[in-house]
Amino acid sequence: MGGARRVGWVAAGLVLGAGACYCIYRLARGQRPGSQRLRLRSSRSAEDLTNGSYDDILTAEQLQKLLYLLESTEDPIILERALVTLGNNAAFSTNQVIIRELGGIPIVGRKINDPNYSIKEKALNALSNLSVNVENQIKIKVDSSFLSLYDGHVAKEILLRALTLFQNINNCFKKEGHLAKPAFTKGSLFFHLYGEECAQKMQALVNHPDADVKEKVTIIPKF
Repeated sequence: MGGARRVGWVAAGLVLGAGACYCIYRLARGQRPGSQRLRLRSSRSAEDLTNGSYDDILTAEQLQKLLYLLESTEDPIILERALVTLGNNAAFSTNQVIIRELGGIPIVGRKINDPNYSIKEKALNALSNLSVNVENQIKIKVDSSFLSLYDGHVAKEILLRALTLFQNINNCFKKEGHLAKPAFTKGSLFFHLYGEECAQKMQALVNHPDADVKEKVTIIPKF
């Protein structure tokens, strides 16, 4: 009896040992660099930053994940949420600097050309918050199509966001005492906002049928 019991325990030990080895093998396979499981976990952690549960100011590492998400996804819902989160964080002066240093301003700037109106609006909002920082303004580059955002037929929400961006730029110029219209680099936001074409668009918006738009235009003292 004692011998049979010992044989049974040995057999059980061999089975448990084999099972443990198999578990270790599976863990080793699951932790290979670049595995799909890790990639999915990493992707979820970036998307988690946009789910509304992050009310605190994001860290530089979290902002970097958010910017990567903006560049890597084509999902409009995720893009909108990421832009909202980034825009909220861009309201803080510390993060305005961090986002610039991470190369985030061109990433956000490209989203204003998105055909999706909601994405365009949220990108403009984020860019407006970033533009409160003078050094950030220099980093904003746009093409001539940017001025189409100031056409009278543009959706009110987008038009108001675009006017807020202009207002922020103008306010910074007033504080710095630069309303004497210095030379602007072609392609810069300043070049387009302080050109003749934009001046004509602003004058036309003074007669816009929407009261909020008209009020916003009159706040910009140049016009």
